[in-house]
Amino acid sequence: MRTTTGWGPGQHAAGQYMTTPADDLPSAHTATPESFAVPGFDAVVRLVTHSLGVPVVSLVLNSGAAYWFADGNELPAHGPRALHPLLLQAARSLAPHVVLDAFDDERLRGTAVPLAAGPGPMRFFASEPVCTLTGQHIGALCVMGPLPRESLGESEQTALRDAASLIGAGVVLRSYLGRTDPTTQLPHRYAFFDDLRTHLHEGVPHAWVIAIDVAPVQRFNAFVRAMGHVYADELMRTVAARVTQQMPAHTRLYQVGATRFAAVLPDHHMLDDTSWLDDLVARLRWPFDCLGIPLTIQPGVGLLKINADELRGGDPLRLVMNASHAAQQSPRGWAVYNRMQDEQQRQEFLLVTELAAALNEGAELDLHYQPRVDLDSGRCIALEALARWHHPTLGSIPPAHFVALAERAGLMHSFTQWVMERGVSQLAVWRHAGYDIKLSLNVSSTDLGADLVGRLRSVAEQHKVGLDALELEFTESTLMEHSAVTRRHLTAIRDLGAGIAIDDFGTGYSNLAALRQMPATSLKIDQSFVRGMGSSPHDEAIVRSVAELARNMGFRVVVEGVETSNIYESVLAMACDEAQGFHIARPLPSSDVPAWLAGHQGMPSRRAVRWGQ
Repeated sequence: MRTTTGWGPGQHAAGQYMTTPADDLPSAHTATPESFAVPGFDAVVRLVTHSLGVPVVSLVLNSGAAYWFADGNELPAHGPRALHPLLLQAARSLAPHVVLDAFDDERLRGTAVPLAAGPGPMRFFASEPVCTLTGQHIGALCVMGPLPRESLGESEQTALRDAASLIGAGVVLRSYLGRTDPTTQLPHRYAFFDDLRTHLHEGVPHAWVIAIDVAPVQRFNAFVRAMGHVYADELMRTVAARVTQQMPAHTRLYQVGATRFAAVLPDHHMLDDTSWLDDLVARLRWPFDCLGIPLTIQPGVGLLKINADELRGGDPLRLVMNASHAAQQSPRGWAVYNRMQDEQQRQEFLLVTELAAALNEGAELDLHYQPRVDLDSGRCIALEALARWHHPTLGSIPPAHFVALAERAGLMHSFTQWVMERGVSQLAVWRHAGYDIKLSLNVSSTDLGADLVGRLRSVAEQHKVGLDALELEFTESTLMEHSAVTRRHLTAIRDLGAGIAIDDFGTGYSNLAALRQMPATSLKIDQSFVRGMGSSPHDEAIVRSVAELARNMGFRVVVEGVETSNIYESVLAMACDEAQGFHIARPLPSSDVPAWLAGHQGMPSRRAVRWGQ
């Protein structure tokens, strides 16, 4: 026999929405639901009533709203009605429930709350979860009778299950026809646009639109992965309830996205006093108690002022979403739409698409090469490949900008592959021409994986370049973040014969314990310290100390940012092995490298200084 499971003390009667018990927030409130106009729902109710021989049928949504039918007819609503915990438990469970006789159940015996809306207690109770066609759980179809039963037959269970399936399909149809979200029962995006147009055509010069983002998409998806859709649905209902409580009177809330609500503010002077926005954000930052599990969200509230002319052909939701997204990253938690910020984000999006095209076509991207000289001999022994992007209309785009875009857009795998292909191919040409130089390539943290080893080997074999002529540069933070996994991949690269450089050392973690375990071959002191050597004794002391330490740990020390002869002379007297910077040479296009190498007479060297040359 199937019986109900127990419910905890935190389960209680609820109405249209459940809210989080927090300070002065009510623990729950009830609302009188409107008629549940699901297409064909009355026919389904009559079918269940006759098939199971029960006088009372109820559809209880997991929001707490309940719709009652007696003898196949809908009962009129008589104000807020408390729901028995058994009904709420059934509505929020994915399992069917059967109570053959409530008088024999210790948890139900003697309760003063009837299970149904009709007179007298109901002794028989059964429920079946109701899910939409997409599997979204929305509640339960419950049947009740005043007489106990010996059992619930298989055919009766099947009838109840089929009826619940029909209702689930009807709910989806209702949401399309009635323009309501099936989870929160709020009007959705199309209703929002219709009402906004009506509002602006009623002689109102402009309107303020507000959008509330519950959480960043990645974080919300993490909720779903960890807790499931039932928990996420309950979270959205609970957030909607708290937002509704904080909104100005006569404000209609809409669900305009999976994790976003919106509203048209009733008064265009609402921003004369913004304290209510601070209160809204503060309330949304309080923990939510969903199905007994507390959760803190990361809300963002955006506002947009719009008039009727801007609505025609425009997309106010996109604009206000831009503000709510920015607000999620700000301490205040709410923000007004900023047109300049929006244009910058749109330009970055377009740049990402153009960068992807540039990677495929290879016409706009290029590599420049900056020489590195050996301080003992003064001779150029290596070149660092540096990416350049010459946009057809925007001109040269700074590498820090487009590399960051590539990382955010997931293009780094393609970008690193392009750099390796182009750089190693060019190195093969130079080495074939007799130039005994090595090549250093920058690699992003997102590319430091198992497949990097195979990709590097494949490119080197394709262009017949020895892997000992290549060096991969990783930033200090990349190498220190995931030491165990990182060391494994770096060891595999070293086993191939390629060198490994720790780039920008001094700006990241500077974790000496992890540093001594890294299979790196060289350490590049960040140029911010080197450039400051001429004016800051502290920077000079840092460079000197780091160089000495790195040399003693077995690293080859490379100094970046050598831009003056004085700085060059200073590092020449330190425990440094190589130097790189504008004083030696600026990054050169590939076509200029052979001429520079042929004409390079060498820099002042430690060996020459030692012998007084």
